[in-house]
Amino acid sequence: MERWYRGGLRFACTECGACCTGGAGYTWVGEADAARLAAQRGLSLDAFGRRYLRRVGERYALLEDRRTGDCVFLERGRCSVYAARPAQCRAYPFWPRNLASREAWNAAARECEGIRDDAPLIPAERIRTYRTQ
Repeated sequence: MERWYRGGLRFACTECGACCTGGAGYTWVGEADAARLAAQRGLSLDAFGRRYLRRVGERYALLEDRRTGDCVFLERGRCSVYAARPAQCRAYPFWPRNLASREAWNAAARECEGIRDDAPLIPAERIRTYRTQ
């Protein structure tokens, strides 16, 4: 199937935190993510899991603020673990739902200030390498 974004897409993360806020959902955390985040926080893997993760079926997800639904690592509107963020966060905005169509991408752009015409062009080959859990 020919992808509508075969010429690439323009994006540069501004670390604005908009994708870390809002309603409840799941930010999936795999073993490598948990180890990286635990190290960044200076915690053992066990201590990190008890403090920041919840089990959802057979998987683990980050906790959220109970009042707002914001990511537990969102501090003063910024990601406090940006360099160690989970793969799901690293892949944003290149999630399947945003890549489904040009219209879906344009809808994502209304919420993500990093999707803009003057941002660097991300080649389609690179976009396909982003994987979420």
